[in-house]
Amino acid sequence: MSQLTDGSKPRVFLVVVDDSEEMMIALRFACRRARHSGGHVALFRAIEPQEFQHWMGVGELMREEAREDAEELLGQLSERVVEISGQIPIIYVREGLVRDELLNLIDEEPSISVLVLGANTQGESPGPLVTYMTGKGAARMRVPVTIVPGNLTDEQIDAVT
Repeated sequence: MSQLTDGSKPRVFLVVVDDSEEMMIALRFACRRARHSGGHVALFRAIEPQEFQHWMGVGELMREEAREDAEELLGQLSERVVEISGQIPIIYVREGLVRDELLNLIDEEPSISVLVLGANTQGESPGPLVTYMTGKGAARMRVPVTIVPGNLTDEQIDAVT
């Protein structure tokens, strides 16, 4: 990873890619912060274990399809990251429970500087991952967590980044 002019390494803003609407808000926030700070965006997608394990072959096929779907989604989002941040993102795909794999990745990758999560603003909870990472998971975090309200407009994000 390249260094900034002051000798420090660029910050890496990690975004958890899921199927929520607020993820796109968090992604824009991370891209804008990376662009304005000389940093990079990293995309993380966890492929959770399938419940269906009756036949080994079917389970393996489902796992392969989930990985292909993840790679296709990450490819599409990578184009968006380049468009907004001007940089090609770092991609992480892991198999396992999202919160466990996320914490393991943050522990293993010293380049990750900030975790950016989008908060659901439609329900009573900001979402299971935000709730976990600001509760029990906070004790294991070695990086700051930025929580972006999921109801921000592009203009509002641009104004604060």
